[in-house]
Amino acid sequence: LVAFLAMLHLIVLLAGFFAPYDAATQNRNFPFAPPARLHFFDGEGRFHLRPFVYPWVERPGSYGEYQPDLSHPVPLRFFVTGEPYTIGGLITSRLHLFGVEPPAQVYLLGSDAYGRDLFSRMLYGGQISLLAGLLATALSLGIGLMVGAIAGFYGGWADDLLMRGADLFLALPWLYLLFAIRAFLPLQINPMEAFFLVVVVIGAIGATRPARLVRGVVLSARERDFVRAARGFGASDFYLLRRHVLPQTFGVLLTQAAVLVPQFILAEVTLSFLGLGVSEPMPSWGNMLASLQQYHVLASYWWMFLPGLALVPFFFGYLALAGALHERVRAASV
Repeated sequence: LVAFLAMLHLIVLLAGFFAPYDAATQNRNFPFAPPARLHFFDGEGRFHLRPFVYPWVERPGSYGEYQPDLSHPVPLRFFVTGEPYTIGGLITSRLHLFGVEPPAQVYLLGSDAYGRDLFSRMLYGGQISLLAGLLATALSLGIGLMVGAIAGFYGGWADDLLMRGADLFLALPWLYLLFAIRAFLPLQINPMEAFFLVVVVIGAIGATRPARLVRGVVLSARERDFVRAARGFGASDFYLLRRHVLPQTFGVLLTQAAVLVPQFILAEVTLSFLGLGVSEPMPSWGNMLASLQQYHVLASYWWMFLPGLALVPFFFGYLALAGALHERVRAASV
């Protein structure tokens, strides 16, 4: 499971290498081009070791309808030089896994309304959606660990105050809370500000469940014999928390991380779909699906649904990992 998830994240991290084009590259001559079909046999039945595509041309007498140009097969080339990209904002490269000789285009998953390659945008959009899920999870677990540790270790009024606050956040509908926050902001905010707004809001609201779970573990751990013995020898509260109590919460936190990441990815996708998250031209899986709000796109261009399918392997991978971690934590506690 870990290897599977690592492979998926590596593909998204190296989106520039696996994507044939930049996410913002447009070709207005091919709006809503269908997905390209890879061929190994030509029209005469001859087999080709190198896959090739027939470029799309506009159907005569129509607008926005395409047919393959069977007279000009375009071979797919591997490890080609193309548009520059950066890896992690540090390394710049122009090497791409595959591509075709310009001016031909290869749209493995079709193109959008601006002629942008959907496959490339889906890989680059995964960087935004996954990063939002990972950052929000880190924020949520950090807040949950701090709140749960204080509430469980000290108890009393601190426990009551913090847990009642957690109950309040748990009762608040996060979507309407984001509506309220967005109402106080300027009408136009850049995509990076919108991204961090989404991360902070979903991360803060999602901290309630980890806080409650950490509190339960800390309540149990502080009564253990070795913790009582360390306190009797004069150990400080900070030492007890750092050395004896908080390490026992790591299993719960790892399980929660595997559960929260897909939930927060879905939250970002939902918010961007509704226009409250990351906006154009920065791609994310949510704003790529936003075009489906237009009826003619929904009815005519089935490939615009494909970014939603990118969620499936990540969800199954993370939820399977969460189940495995839960079983391991339960077995270790017996």
